[in-house]
Amino acid sequence: MNRPRLILAPGKEKALLRRHPWIFSGAIRRIEGDPQEGDLVDVFASDGSWMATGHFQNDSIICKVLSFDTSDITPDFFERRLRSAIDYRRRMGFRISSLISTSGDGLCKTNVFRLVNGEGDNLPGLICDWYNGVLVMQAHSVGMHRLFPMFTDLFVSLLGDALVSVFDKSSATVPSPGSHPEGGTDGFLWGEENAEREIVEHGNRMVINFFEGQKTGFFVDQRENRQLVGSLSEGHRVLNCFGYTGGFSLAALRGGATYVETVDISKKAIDLCNRNVALNFGDAAPHRGVVADVMKYLSETHDSKFDIIILDPPAFAKSHRSLQQGLKGYRSINQKAMEMIEPGGLLFTFSCSQAVSVDDFRTMVFTAAANAHKSVRIVRQLPHALDHPVSVYHPEGEYLKGLLLQVE
Repeated sequence: MNRPRLILAPGKEKALLRRHPWIFSGAIRRIEGDPQEGDLVDVFASDGSWMATGHFQNDSIICKVLSFDTSDITPDFFERRLRSAIDYRRRMGFRISSLISTSGDGLCKTNVFRLVNGEGDNLPGLICDWYNGVLVMQAHSVGMHRLFPMFTDLFVSLLGDALVSVFDKSSATVPSPGSHPEGGTDGFLWGEENAEREIVEHGNRMVINFFEGQKTGFFVDQRENRQLVGSLSEGHRVLNCFGYTGGFSLAALRGGATYVETVDISKKAIDLCNRNVALNFGDAAPHRGVVADVMKYLSETHDSKFDIIILDPPAFAKSHRSLQQGLKGYRSINQKAMEMIEPGGLLFTFSCSQAVSVDDFRTMVFTAAANAHKSVRIVRQLPHALDHPVSVYHPEGEYLKGLLLQVE
């Protein structure tokens, strides 16, 4: 097949030889042909030897590599990759079913998990999450988004009767304007068309709205960290900041918290959080949803003390250009939380900013603790859940950084 070619500059082969799946525009000496956004391209070393095949992008990441081993990118190629991703989840104990099923250690009921995790499943640019029979696909490249009709057919075949519907949630993530069909709207591609779906995580029932929900509808990556919060909440007061629709709050209530407060700037999120709390624990549950800016809330709340505080903010640093400003934001909210937590309390703090390194995050926590004049010990590191595998060749995939701290 005569595809456009990307010819690397001399000495720029090292990253590809290490099988890193991103090729940056600065590594390209010349382009042969006229590739358009999302086209397949072949990548050649400066000496003319073939190195990889991937999707072309008009961006600083000019190519996302699909294969270092073959240029034969066919439906069978993608079927093998999808089968591998599905088999990995089954190996980890996840059950693909539209019924409540057992996951992980056999004690926690859940029917929501990540089925394809981009580079971690050798499918860069593709995210697929399973919501109790609804498969939500999200493209982070035009090349992957073009393949959604094929992926839909493959999933219908691979997942069988457990699959209820397929939803496209790519309007905010496909990088090129105009590349998404129907003016960038999200919508169902196959099967039943219900905007909401009830799921279960660790025994907690939750309603997911596919059109209005963030990411693919829910923050699937925090499942195991929510379980940890629940295991430590008995008899304690819990504050869930940036609480969204209440995943951490439900875990704390199920774990026996005496009082839980959920704070989020989105009224829609808090309304759905309150609905989820009532669904599980009734209208009289010891919970309060607060619509507020978290930083302002933390700055003005002086009379309420909490034994556990959860900080799970959106990405404050979306790129390296905004890293310092983002770290300042993380530092401010962590310092405020340390100042208001009860002595000996537990602080769950996270960053989902890919631009923030593990060292950046730890330095931020150190500075916040010093500014708050608190003695802080690190209890545990908190990564994303095991259905979010990270390729050893793509450390950038380890985007979620979290620490469990005890604040004296």
